[in-house]
Amino acid sequence: MSTDAEWEKWGQKDPYFGVITHDKFRNRNLSEDVRREFFDSGREHIQRVIELCRKHIDTGFEVRRAVDFGCGTGRLVIPLAEISEKVVGIDISPSMLSEAGRNSESFGLANVELITSDDELSKLSGSYNFIHSYIVFQHMPVQRGMRVITRLLDHLEDGGIMAVQLTYSKNRFAASGGYPSSEFGWRFMRWGYTRLRKLKNLVFPSKDPEMQMNPYQLNRLFYLLQSRGIREFHSEFTDHGGELGVFLYFQKKAGSESGG
Repeated sequence: MSTDAEWEKWGQKDPYFGVITHDKFRNRNLSEDVRREFFDSGREHIQRVIELCRKHIDTGFEVRRAVDFGCGTGRLVIPLAEISEKVVGIDISPSMLSEAGRNSESFGLANVELITSDDELSKLSGSYNFIHSYIVFQHMPVQRGMRVITRLLDHLEDGGIMAVQLTYSKNRFAASGGYPSSEFGWRFMRWGYTRLRKLKNLVFPSKDPEMQMNPYQLNRLFYLLQSRGIREFHSEFTDHGGELGVFLYFQKKAGSESGG
């Protein structure tokens, strides 16, 4: 099943719930007060992210040109646009992007560009001093997600900061230290989840589109970062309903394109 097609279904059916899976963000419950809460949560998130960038990475950091990968309806694009010269929001769903465009206009923002994603980020041009993605890569197949992270690094300018979150394990593996007890278990965690959900939907059909939760092998990500010359990072653990993850912050230094 194509995760791209499923995400577009979310964009058409319930775009705000697709971004934050809480019942109050369902279309049927989306009052003006709830919409305000939705966007306020985005401002709080970006404020905290920038504070952490300054605390742990670069004390004088200011966002000038930003990318939000997996922007959805613009929850994080809007606060980024309010503090920077330009923001590019990227998403695979045309319906999500249309909603993000309407939201940007309603907030009176003229410095937002919205583009459709692909694995090569072929529509993204230029370099940026801040690249961000939160609760997005977990919904992508791992191989594709790693390719996109690689391409995002290509667009990070010298001195720029990248903040990216992704999942690596699940609470249900607590008995084996957060990791499946065998290689088969790891492969099942990576690929079997989708097959299990398909079977479940045959027996108990869901009215919602699929939303995959894919864990990444952090050693692959760390290898990629170190091979690009990244020497240090700040990290925080995340937990979304038992889906365990990390939020990484790191800066690209001048001349750090290779391990050297």
